[in-house]
Amino acid sequence: MNAHLRTLGPVMLVGAGKMGMALARGWLDAGLPASNLVLVDPAPSDAAKALASDYELTIHAEAVGLDPNVLVLAVKPQIIGDVMEGLKQAVGPQTLVLSIAAGISIATLSAGLDTGRVVRTMPNTPAQIGKGVTGAVAGPEVGTDDRAATDALLSAAGQVAWFDAESDLDAVTAVSGSGPAYVFYLVEALAAAGGKQGLPEHVAMQLARQTVIGAAALMEADPAPAGVLRQNVTSPNGTTAAALAVLMADDGLTPLMERAVDAARKRSEELGRG
Repeated sequence: MNAHLRTLGPVMLVGAGKMGMALARGWLDAGLPASNLVLVDPAPSDAAKALASDYELTIHAEAVGLDPNVLVLAVKPQIIGDVMEGLKQAVGPQTLVLSIAAGISIATLSAGLDTGRVVRTMPNTPAQIGKGVTGAVAGPEVGTDDRAATDALLSAAGQVAWFDAESDLDAVTAVSGSGPAYVFYLVEALAAAGGKQGLPEHVAMQLARQTVIGAAALMEADPAPAGVLRQNVTSPNGTTAAALAVLMADDGLTPLMERAVDAARKRSEELGRG
């Protein structure tokens, strides 16, 4: 339970999609009183309706007449302009704005909502099960209490990492925001390689999938650096060492991953420029 969540006052969540609902359930499970959570979505999903039913919440079609202490924007970046236009009257001097809309700058959010108390964040999809990591950057008028409130809300979805420069969020997007897709593709590639060795397709996928799940769980349980964990399972001149010699070659996984992350960062920058 997070004691800070009990004292935040009204938290308005705008956007009841998968990420928004994951955050909401995390807050409620961590101690946010249901009476302090306001949902705003003109077309709520079945999951949102189920959450509202479970906790006796009301889903509002718009923010008219609502005065939140924290406004969380969990909407698609393509519609952020129209959404902010409808939220201006809900943002007062007491309101902290927390945005998870990818690529939308603090300057854009501040101008659209007439406030400098804005925190821009970049979560990733494991936040949906409380195993995520979220990068956060504070706007010019965000104080210590605002940071503490942000930590309380975002930690319900996993770990939080703060950055001084907003431009760092492009790299965050490229590493952790898009990173789960890289891991999923690794499972696909590993399974395909197993198939090339004669394993049945479904068995190769089972082996690849559970290997990544197990390795991630082991890494979570052991605080040692990833390089140390790798060394711990690599016998000299053994089978793992033979495979790593390929993956760690000059044209192996490291330069490939560097190119992939660089491409994602550049695309994030392009999207941020509109």
